[in-house]
Amino acid sequence: MPTLNANGIRIAFDTAGDRKSPPLLLVHGLGMQLTAWPDEFVEGLVELGFYVIRFDNRDCGLSTKFEQAGVPNLGLAWLKSKLGWPLRAAYRLEDMAEDAIGVLSALGLARAHVVGVSMGGMIAQILAARYPQRILSLTSIMSSSCRRGLPGPARKLGKLLSSRPADPGNIDSIIEHGVGILRAIGSPSYPTPDKQLHKRVARSVRRSYCPGGMARQMMAIAASGDRCAQLSTITAPSLVIHGAADPLVPVACGEDTASRIPNARLEIIEGMGHDLPPQLVERILALIDAHARGKMLPDSTPRLFVKQ
Repeated sequence: MPTLNANGIRIAFDTAGDRKSPPLLLVHGLGMQLTAWPDEFVEGLVELGFYVIRFDNRDCGLSTKFEQAGVPNLGLAWLKSKLGWPLRAAYRLEDMAEDAIGVLSALGLARAHVVGVSMGGMIAQILAARYPQRILSLTSIMSSSCRRGLPGPARKLGKLLSSRPADPGNIDSIIEHGVGILRAIGSPSYPTPDKQLHKRVARSVRRSYCPGGMARQMMAIAASGDRCAQLSTITAPSLVIHGAADPLVPVACGEDTASRIPNARLEIIEGMGHDLPPQLVERILALIDAHARGKMLPDSTPRLFVKQ
């Protein structure tokens, strides 16, 4: 896996497609490595004529880890955030956005379309707000403005998300725990087979496993606060995609995000949770392609009924 130096750290990356094609940067979510993007999703973008760039966020995958910062106390951080107290984090989402810009610069790309999922959507929003000259279009998927008062994860997810593998020292236990989380946040109308989930998690764990990095990324989200003011300054054509059945980042978060970005297009997909299920990849790719090429059809309603 190739690496590059950007923003003072080492970043693992991968590219696919013809370099002469329009560049499209993919930014993934909390603890998710570049390999977490479904193969059919990346291949589909290439077939649509994009030069696709993926990378491991800091503290994830094969990129630089910030282990010297220690593992934050997330329970205490949650309490402080509720009280409105400032949080100290090893880094913030703005630093992660700088990493992404560094990837584009290291690859000699002046501008790119950016597609971010979940935490990656937050990073993509910051990119569009802070670097309007570098971003051709923004697609924010299953993400949020992080405005205080927005709904959080479904109650039943809280205990699962804060749990640890039954045997943290056993790779099979770690994999089963990861499969359980993906199953819980996935799309209820478009379930991914357990065998496929197992293969995906095993691939990720064997490539890199850094729970401390995930905790530090969570602190980065909490310490960065909301982006309401930033969202109002975005000038790039913007598309917000969200699942109506998202149990982790409820659909109200996507609606709020779209309402704060001038002229943003909102597409809500019925039956979709907090994942990119195989059954919806083709539809999501079509939306991204039409948006990036400025060919979105006018629509009087933001809701996209795809479940028959």
